[in-house]
Amino acid sequence: MGIENARDQSSSPGRRLATLARHLSVGDTSLISSRGEAIDTAPTAGFHGGSVFANVAQAPEDPILGVTVAYNKDPSPMKVNLGVGAYRTEEGKPLVLNVVKKAEKMLLNNPSRVKEYLPITGLADFNKLSAKLIFGADSRAIQENRVATVQCLSGTGSLRVGAEFLARHYNERAIFIPQPTWGNHPKVFTLAGLSVKTYRYYDPKTRGLNFQGLLEDLNMAPSGAIVLLHACAHNPTGVDPTLDQWEQIRRLMRSKSLLPFFDSAYQGFASGNLDADAQSVRMFVADGGECLMAQSYAKNMGLYGERVGALSIVCESADVAVKVESQLKLVIRPMYSNPPIHGASIVATILKDSSVDKAYVFLCFLREMYHEWTIELKAMANRIISMRQQLFNALSARGTPGDWSHIIKQIGMFTFTGLNKEQVSFMTREYHIYMTSDGRISMAGLNTKTIPHLADAIHAAVNRTK
Repeated sequence: MGIENARDQSSSPGRRLATLARHLSVGDTSLISSRGEAIDTAPTAGFHGGSVFANVAQAPEDPILGVTVAYNKDPSPMKVNLGVGAYRTEEGKPLVLNVVKKAEKMLLNNPSRVKEYLPITGLADFNKLSAKLIFGADSRAIQENRVATVQCLSGTGSLRVGAEFLARHYNERAIFIPQPTWGNHPKVFTLAGLSVKTYRYYDPKTRGLNFQGLLEDLNMAPSGAIVLLHACAHNPTGVDPTLDQWEQIRRLMRSKSLLPFFDSAYQGFASGNLDADAQSVRMFVADGGECLMAQSYAKNMGLYGERVGALSIVCESADVAVKVESQLKLVIRPMYSNPPIHGASIVATILKDSSVDKAYVFLCFLREMYHEWTIELKAMANRIISMRQQLFNALSARGTPGDWSHIIKQIGMFTFTGLNKEQVSFMTREYHIYMTSDGRISMAGLNTKTIPHLADAIHAAVNRTK
């Protein structure tokens, strides 16, 4: 009994707290083990020694996301954020599409839904419908089962999985990306183990496409090299090839066995037409050749935070597609194991149509949802087009030096204004307008109230430095 009482006292809460306080007191340099022996504290314990991470350098802010950080710190009521690539309403607010709300309500009211893990490749319906959306319902590649599709973490995740796959299984490490391109592209491909090269794309003098330079650089690329192509609404320039130019690009790439890797972040969001914005991709798929496709639903469904995307690899045969999918699983499993279910379920609910074996009334409702999505998508695209025209008109009315017609010629969420770093810095400092240092602005962040302020800022910046 005496031994048991001693054990009880030594393990009482009050005794343990007193011992802990003694160990944590200033000047105490050791802990006591279960055997009563002193244990020296290691530097990682954090009591006295410096951090083992003390020499870690402070990283710079992301050049795009850092714009929002700076914007949030600015107390000015006149501030405008044109850096982030996210749609805003006329009132300057984030938008959740009505069709997305309906889809979420349907999912919430379905008592059979569970939160179990998805397969490594993701939600099967989502994959099937995503391939159909970008390649077309009549795509021979889909009909012949030559497409391997996996659900990924939005566009960035799709690019990274595709890049990791290529680094492991493709015989050429060089990937040619347009100059300029989205700032995350070189980082994603480099970290995946690919060797990043560039090809000419944008002409600062015309603020349009340097088509001749593009063709020359791709013609000089080594046979079999990978080429990154923006499917539509090139980021950051808003400059796209014409259909005739796309056909010339396709012929050149196929003649040199260059492997196309498409990035489609804006299908339907650029022109307002889902099929029109997929034409470049479908040209390459229709010729029977192989290619990769990264899709994102951040912009066209407003599912930014849900991180919903897909990677599709169009293969030569169905047998190859099966093997490719098996290797994609081996890329994904140690990376994030499997993708989240909620966002993909929203997309699949909206995209489902008469190919789904359900009751007729339910099918009509689903087709109605898809139709509603296309209407909302068109409305977003039209508002952005309207912002372009209004900004052009405002600059013209002020007599701002230079030709600003590129604002209405470019397409999609972004405009490459042609403003230099000094002018951008002036506009941020004097007018509290935030954009990336290369002069890219998000047209989706503008509204009728902020356009006059932006036009004043551009006018002042150009006149100050002309």
